[in-house]
Amino acid sequence: MRHLKATFTALVLAAAAALPAAASTTEGANASEASIPFVNAGSSIRNWQADGDQGLWVQDAHRQWYYARLMSTCLGLDFALRIGFETRGIDNLDRFATVIVPGYGRCPIASFTKSDAPDKDGKAGAAESSPS
Repeated sequence: MRHLKATFTALVLAAAAALPAAASTTEGANASEASIPFVNAGSSIRNWQADGDQGLWVQDAHRQWYYARLMSTCLGLDFALRIGFETRGIDNLDRFATVIVPGYGRCPIASFTKSDAPDKDGKAGAAESSPS
């Protein structure tokens, strides 16, 4: 019984020591994540441009650009004339939102980060966080 208590105590202490390290790692990984507040009000998004079917640039009302990398291929995004954003009750466009392409479906966002504006050809090279 003593051996079991000693083992349990050692596990608890090891877990407690690992918590601050894990928390700082998680904070560092999410440090670049961004959001656009009040997106459901209709005046927070100024412009957007598709990056093929893998992501899109979104410009807020203050002319700051963001890049939304999608979880998977988003059919219809590369030639859509309009899109929607589902924020699931929270009025922020962020990595937890979903892009809705009318007639094609829903495309969950994997990451949402600040970015440079897309270049004239809409190439991914202009975004800080887009995949190469």
